[in-house]
Amino acid sequence: MSTREYDLVVIGAGPVGENVADRAVQGGLSVAIVESELVGGECSYWACMPSKALLRAGSALRAARDVGGAAQAVTGQVDVAATLKRRDAIVHEWNDASQVEWLQSAGIDLVRGHGRLSGERQVTVTDADGRATVLVARHAVAVSTGTAALLPDIPGLRDARPWTSREATGVRDVPASLAILGGGVVGSEMATLFASFGTAVTVIARSGLLGGVEAFAGEAVKQALTDAGADVRTGVEVESVERIASGDVVLSLSDGSEVRAAELLVATGRVPRSQDLGVDAVGLEPGAWLDVDDTLRVRGFDWLYAVGDVNHRVLLTHQGKYQARAAGDVIAARALGRAVDEAPWGAHVATADHSAVPQVVFTDPEVAAVGHTEASARAAGIGIRVLDYDLSWVAGASTHADHYRGQARAIVDEERRVLIGATFVGPDVAELLHAATIAIVGEVPIDRLWHAVPSYPTLSEVWLRWLEAWGR
Repeated sequence: MSTREYDLVVIGAGPVGENVADRAVQGGLSVAIVESELVGGECSYWACMPSKALLRAGSALRAARDVGGAAQAVTGQVDVAATLKRRDAIVHEWNDASQVEWLQSAGIDLVRGHGRLSGERQVTVTDADGRATVLVARHAVAVSTGTAALLPDIPGLRDARPWTSREATGVRDVPASLAILGGGVVGSEMATLFASFGTAVTVIARSGLLGGVEAFAGEAVKQALTDAGADVRTGVEVESVERIASGDVVLSLSDGSEVRAAELLVATGRVPRSQDLGVDAVGLEPGAWLDVDDTLRVRGFDWLYAVGDVNHRVLLTHQGKYQARAAGDVIAARALGRAVDEAPWGAHVATADHSAVPQVVFTDPEVAAVGHTEASARAAGIGIRVLDYDLSWVAGASTHADHYRGQARAIVDEERRVLIGATFVGPDVAELLHAATIAIVGEVPIDRLWHAVPSYPTLSEVWLRWLEAWGR
């Protein structure tokens, strides 16, 4: 068993771990990063990148069909084989050589194998051949191991060999039919994707679609899926699952009905990858979320950090990378005795996790949201005014598509007269989101926004319509 020493040891070389390591190196520390799978992590190979690559073909085709002149040129359906080939190129055929080269160029040492905490400031890495290497951290260990798919405790489910998001985004043979358990982001996006492939899709979503955003967003996605031929069932639960002799999966539902499909995708949530992390060696519970303060340090420790999904603050790659920048910088500052800026919106804290989290759902239609919903703002006791506008009434909508349908909602704090939430639903609304994020983070006064003139004719003119509804 060999021993190596670094200032910082990072467990998990996904985009979050990479950013923690990079910022710490830039801050003057020596860093080792541990990875048991592919450098680049879930997002690069099994989540964000492949899913959006797969969804794009159907999105582009729908957009072309709604523009006179382009619609007449569309002569077929999504080419599934070509779409999968493009996905393969984007994930580099699940080869991480380019990511490894980047680590080397950034001055970060890669240690391949499964890393476990084995004591204070100590990580033991076991490689594929069973060889162990002990990494000793002079200053800190950062856990960036992310999450795995949750499989609910439903009789027969595990024996039915269901898909998780990994199998869905890595699909090679597209099934003729697919049942999807769960109506969150993954379930809704994968329903959109496989419907575009011509698969017969059935979604079982007990509480409806996209429960974390404004209700009108989930309803719009449900309607689009129904229009695309999907069967969306809400208000029912799966009571049992069986993989029958023919190879199909049969789901028995609480209303007495059954759903039969070639494959079953489970998209009911995520669990932290902390079960086999050795956290019990330092007094923490295996399989639990790692609770952190705003500098991403695990509470009760002065050397242990948890960054990204594993801390359960926000399960989004871009927010994890935001946390990573703060964590890498503060680890370096503390290690080298520099000043630490822990004030709200300071350089070393992840303040935006609490009030300005942006998210895009790449369904049909797209859903883009940041900050509060009406329900969350009222639950927080904030006096608000809700500004709604039909996006199809904006001049840019008529030039964008022949039958544009969309909706936008702004949530304004009446006392402070600032935007605290925004939701957009419609084709290509993702590109509207960052302006709203900036307005919320910057606490831009409504009166000042009158002087931020939207270009004409674009969808951004909705900002002017909101202001007109607010009044001066």
